[in-house]
Amino acid sequence: MSSFLNPFSLEEIRFFAQKKNLIPILFDTEPSEIAGLFDGKLEDKEGKEAFEGLMRCHEFKLEANETNWRSCVSKTVSLLQSKLGRKNIAEKESEGSGGIPFPRNRHFVGREKELSEIEGIFFGSSVDIQEVLDCSRGSTTNERSSGVSDGFADEESDTVRTSNAKYISLEMRKCKEPTLEAWIDPVIELSSGKGRSLQKQRSKHRRSRFRCNSKGCGGASVVCINGSSGIGKTELALEFAYRYSQRYKMVLWIGGEARYVRQNILNLSMSLGLDISAEAEKERGRIRSFEEQEIDAFQRVKRELFRDVPYLLIIDNLENERDWWEGKDLHDFIPRNTGATNVIITTRLPRVMNLEPMQLPQLSYIDAMILMKGKLKNDYPADETEVLRKLDERLGRLSFGLSVVGSLLSELMIAPSTLFEAVERISLNENLFPHDANDDGFCRNNSFLIKVLVFCFALMDRAKGGHLTSKMIIAGSWLAPAPVSSTLLAATASKLPMKGSIHLWGESLKTAFLCGTHCFLAPNGRKAEVESALLLVKLGLARKATRHPGCWIQFHPITQLFGKIRGGLAPTTAAVNGVMRAGNPSAYSDHLWASAFLVFGFKSEPPAVQLKAVDMVLFIRKTALPLAIESFMTFSRCGSALELLKVCTNILEEVEKSYTSRMQDWNRGSLSWRKKLQPNHRVDEFIWQEVTLLKATLLETRAKLLLRGGLFDTGEELCRTCISIRTVMLGHGDAQTVAAQETLAKLVRYRSKV
Repeated sequence: MSSFLNPFSLEEIRFFAQKKNLIPILFDTEPSEIAGLFDGKLEDKEGKEAFEGLMRCHEFKLEANETNWRSCVSKTVSLLQSKLGRKNIAEKESEGSGGIPFPRNRHFVGREKELSEIEGIFFGSSVDIQEVLDCSRGSTTNERSSGVSDGFADEESDTVRTSNAKYISLEMRKCKEPTLEAWIDPVIELSSGKGRSLQKQRSKHRRSRFRCNSKGCGGASVVCINGSSGIGKTELALEFAYRYSQRYKMVLWIGGEARYVRQNILNLSMSLGLDISAEAEKERGRIRSFEEQEIDAFQRVKRELFRDVPYLLIIDNLENERDWWEGKDLHDFIPRNTGATNVIITTRLPRVMNLEPMQLPQLSYIDAMILMKGKLKNDYPADETEVLRKLDERLGRLSFGLSVVGSLLSELMIAPSTLFEAVERISLNENLFPHDANDDGFCRNNSFLIKVLVFCFALMDRAKGGHLTSKMIIAGSWLAPAPVSSTLLAATASKLPMKGSIHLWGESLKTAFLCGTHCFLAPNGRKAEVESALLLVKLGLARKATRHPGCWIQFHPITQLFGKIRGGLAPTTAAVNGVMRAGNPSAYSDHLWASAFLVFGFKSEPPAVQLKAVDMVLFIRKTALPLAIESFMTFSRCGSALELLKVCTNILEEVEKSYTSRMQDWNRGSLSWRKKLQPNHRVDEFIWQEVTLLKATLLETRAKLLLRGGLFDTGEELCRTCISIRTVMLGHGDAQTVAAQETLAKLVRYRSKV
């Protein structure tokens, strides 16, 4: 608005409009408001010419406001790049926007105080802003007393007075830190009523627009949100991301679960456009140790993320400050000075990085009632409202439980009293809560919430194809805490032989349904696996994920915990088999690692799944080997990839010894005994050959990877063993044997140069 009251700006607008090289961007204003400046002012010919020229060039309708800053800037960049003939760069920029993995929660309620607090921490308050603005020596008090917005004035700056208004040029020499506000809000006094309302609107949003990392002006760039499971930490972070996403170039969201957080950090390289692969390391021309390569990949992500470009990084559900793989501290990733980047951490840990956490309280009673009413927004009679109060009390006012109850009331179209009576009739078996369950007593302390989840399971079994939905939770709970496709969930569920959950919970649940026989969910007519996944979203047990094409969801941590406790260890085999069927390490890397943890254990943890020899060969060939290569080559996770391959080799050696021993026992048996077992012997011999050849493949792969880290002696030893196996099994001239010999020659050649 103020640009049209500055003669230098008017001259620029007219000049570039005549050249047809003007792309106007309207900040917090509309063309009609600008036109109001010239109503009844026939003498202002230059201003009218500038306005007419602007409107002729306003074909792209770039109007920036509080809700679309980033998208408006991105669109402007794309337009300029296209006009300059750099369309490929424009396309690349447009692909990099966004980053929030879940859709916005349309039923989010409350938390305004917490959102304002985070905003104040990141962007500072209006009082802090005024302190910074006072660095201008030309600040005067008469404008402030007249009711107009505070601005930037320099007594040595050129000023122009038009219609009793005072303006400032775009040159600011006296302020130590010119701010965005100085360019947008010069000191002006408008006679127009529209102008005054616009200035008031700007003053209202001044606090939230300002960014400052200096002392006394926001300053803090990391916020830690602490609270119990299900209280709404993730929902608060998600709402903040959507409300303030326009302030950031990109929102980056990663899971903070201990086993996966390091990989999740390295995954950020894809969003940031970084190449941290082993191939890029090879092009450097110098062989560095694996530790150096991993540190360099980690540091490259860190340098790009924490610089002068504003990103919002959200680490959701941080389980531990130390990395599970190497024990490195979170301080190694998040520096003291995060540049223009803000970080939000949600966790149950009492303290993170020596920060004072924001303790998230329970929702207010009014917000809890709104959340339980869900989509219906019904005004229930007094007796039903009292039932809602009881539900709120029994659920401990956990946002997750309240949301599930709201979803049930909305989807089933039943009264709160009907739902409460049905849930109350459910009796929980003591065996439901195993003493060794890793839930910190959550299930025992929230028994009513567990009853609600039991009711949901029974409800799913009554829906068309509902058995698939409940089995998706039981088997899918053993996958990684990350978005998962409905296809993979269906693959894991198909391997799980299980009756409906009504039979699992006994007669009490059947009785519970007698009080509400119309409790059922109508099918949507979609593909069965998609319909089952979306049913979990409808009931509030999972979130829909938006990063991938197709139907992807992510279980709520409480849903995943409940699925593990309810199903026990039996579904782990189904989860592993489902991952084997799906494959695709680039899309399912987290879930492939989850299956590897189940099969191999790692560190001091015992394996949860015992595979047959044939299945173990298939798992290593289709899952473990591609996963290790992908982790090493794409993300430079050298140590974990080599450890995975070493564990696979050791297991195959044990299987090989077992089959060798069985075949030796068979050869020592009587002739009649041999004839009787001949078919089994052939099968065993075939499996033994597959195991041995796969071991040779693992040895060659390890040798090739060790070559990239300069461990030539160990690589040469592994490669010679591989050649020996293949020479005996396949022959000296076989293509695989020749390939291993070429790898050996390369190892020897590189070692001689050292």
